[in-house]
Amino acid sequence: SRQTLADLPKQLKVPVVLVIGMKLGCISHALLTVEAIVKDGLRLAGWVANRVDPDMSCYQENLDTLKGMLSAPLLGEIPMLEDISPENVASYLDIDPIVGCS
Repeated sequence: SRQTLADLPKQLKVPVVLVIGMKLGCISHALLTVEAIVKDGLRLAGWVANRVDPDMSCYQENLDTLKGMLSAPLLGEIPMLEDISPENVASYLDIDPIVGCS
């Protein structure tokens, strides 16, 4: 049997944090991924907007649409960064809404 990354949260019995690459097609990709998460019997704890295309048109509109369509909380927006150290990336996140999730 073939395993995927989705098997890890199943085995660990933990909720999922979805990282959405903010670019053309991100809304449909995010919705399909959430559908797969739910179908796998997992829970979406929250999501992160990762700015992979700094020139993305309609960024705010896409972000607002995702906020309205996803029931889980937005945990942060990661801009395009030169310094991708864990400490720098973490400074853009707020995990308070999911602390204590299981």
